[in-house]
Amino acid sequence: MSDFGTRDASLSVAKATLMRYSPASPIVDISHNVIQYDLQQAAYLLASAYTHFPQGTVNIVMMDVFAGNNPRMLLVEKDGYYFIAPDNGILSLTFGTEFGSPLLCFEFSKPYNFSEWINSAGKVIGTIPQKGHTKYSGCEAKSARRLMQPQLTLHGIDCNILYVDRYENVVLDITRKQFDELAQGRPFKIKIMRMDDITTISRNYNDVPEGEALCRFNNAGFLELALNHAPAATLLGLGSYNSGSIRYQTIRIFF
Repeated sequence: MSDFGTRDASLSVAKATLMRYSPASPIVDISHNVIQYDLQQAAYLLASAYTHFPQGTVNIVMMDVFAGNNPRMLLVEKDGYYFIAPDNGILSLTFGTEFGSPLLCFEFSKPYNFSEWINSAGKVIGTIPQKGHTKYSGCEAKSARRLMQPQLTLHGIDCNILYVDRYENVVLDITRKQFDELAQGRPFKIKIMRMDDITTISRNYNDVPEGEALCRFNNAGFLELALNHAPAATLLGLGSYNSGSIRYQTIRIFF
């Protein structure tokens, strides 16, 4: 995953480099159209995708790889999957605190060079089958960035817009587990401009008539606001797929 896009040669160079280190392994794209430097969007897409691959898959996250004064490359194992990523908060954004202590693989010095970073990632891939990753010393990452968490208020839950997909479904930063813990079985409603309040959780988009609003937990486990066969973000006054104004806007779930 990266924010490289596909117009320039950067993505091809990265893939070609990785192929030299692991020629027999297929390289599968999650996304390279992440908004530049948008770690929150990248974290959501990574969390949505990684469990669909076979265990043992190595996920390489190329987002803002030289962030901070002392750029570092980390290796994390979670649920049988491996993640090579910069120490810029992306792992905390993806998993919260639900992963073990990352292993420090490399620290980079100026002048920074992306070829050095991707070659280092290739070297790390070659060590993963070795039990305990003994080639590298372990250290706990100090990344402090976290997803903006839903907040319980006197009136309900204040959630943040996490992502708007191609169909303009609006993903909120609350999971089913968080919703159940905060709602405690109480009736709820989500007030939507120009629409009837949403008071039930649907399983599918066609649980409501065409053009009507609904909420559902998507495949990644996050609460999603949608319209059946219509662009929710635009029609609900929340921006659009290509609009930067949608990021981090608050939606309240009332009890």
